[in-house]
Amino acid sequence: MAEGVRGPDDVPVDRSEGFGERLLGVLLDRAHEMPPQLIAPLIAEEIGRVGGRDVSVLLQDYEQVMLVPLPGRRLVVYEAEPIAGSHAGRAFLEATPVEVPRADGVRMYLPLLDGSDQVGVLGVTMDRVDDDDRRLLRRLAGLIADMLVTKNSYTDQFTKARRRTAMSVAAEIQWSLLPPLMMSVPQVEVAGILEPAYEVAGDSFDYALNDDILHLAVIDAMGHGLSAAVMATAAIGAYRHARRADVGLSEIYAFMDRVIADQFGPEHFVTAQMMRLNIATGHLQWVNAGHPPPLLIRDQRVIGRLESPTTLPVGFGGEEPRVSEQMLRRGDRVLCFTDGLIEEREAGGEQFGLEQLIDIVTKVGVKEKGVRAMVRALSHALMSARGGVTSDDATIFLVEWHGGTADHLATVD
Repeated sequence: MAEGVRGPDDVPVDRSEGFGERLLGVLLDRAHEMPPQLIAPLIAEEIGRVGGRDVSVLLQDYEQVMLVPLPGRRLVVYEAEPIAGSHAGRAFLEATPVEVPRADGVRMYLPLLDGSDQVGVLGVTMDRVDDDDRRLLRRLAGLIADMLVTKNSYTDQFTKARRRTAMSVAAEIQWSLLPPLMMSVPQVEVAGILEPAYEVAGDSFDYALNDDILHLAVIDAMGHGLSAAVMATAAIGAYRHARRADVGLSEIYAFMDRVIADQFGPEHFVTAQMMRLNIATGHLQWVNAGHPPPLLIRDQRVIGRLESPTTLPVGFGGEEPRVSEQMLRRGDRVLCFTDGLIEEREAGGEQFGLEQLIDIVTKVGVKEKGVRAMVRALSHALMSARGGVTSDDATIFLVEWHGGTADHLATVD
């Protein structure tokens, strides 16, 4: 025990290194200089120290349908596993470890969480599992997820593993632009999805949590292909620039409008919806520039649309928009979506329409509790109902407000 080091109650503090700290410390100490290709053997080595074997890392594919294996030295590469209906998929969707008894021990699936965003799943087989193993493996999985996300900026290895088909250049741009697909803090949760994953071009979304204010935007740039992706990139860049200048929603709209008009001319536009949610009070504000009104969901049921005066799309030089307001109740969800979701034509030629969307939102909401699981299930249910047809980009973005505080997370027991 280190002499002279005492806690707040004048009790000596033990600063010696235990087994668990040494194990996690190796990852931390080496992560700074670790080449991406050496992460896999280090993961296998670390888990082997706690008696684990047959280590596999499964990453979410871009369509959020499968968990695909990451190849790497000393990792076991099994077949891809479906997110729906598999043990690994359950660990992924519920963000909780799943244990499966087997003849040779226990197969464990641990969610790889970067913050609250699910990166994938860590699979490992143990002869037996006790609470110490569970705690240490859970913390190892969290550290591994952070390493994967950090090193993803240095390599194409992880991105290539997630792809199950060729991706367009426009989609490549859009995916590189996105924030994490999910964020969860005690007061609020958000989740989003783009479709078609490998061909999306003009749709995008963005969000940021600054103190008690959640900022979010959903956009849809006109056209298709690379030109739409370039315009969407400019729109998101302009949104972030204005947002970080701490201006109001009307000023954000005006700045985005000038950027798009100056860069692309009067014949081009971007529809947009910008929101601000006070996560302490539930006070929601928004500006609608040509988007369908969001749906307000309460107790798994759509209770209305967040109607508001709409201004012209970004780039058309609209008048100063009117900011709309709504007080949310705890547990309320707000579903934002682009017109590609409801204007798609079914096989018979009829538009998919708002009524069908509301019906599916209600059915999915009863089955799926978490925002990430609901957004994914909603996207897939809508795609199935449209006969798998997607001729236009579509975005779904869901917000669930809980309220309260997170101050307890900043204290150490």
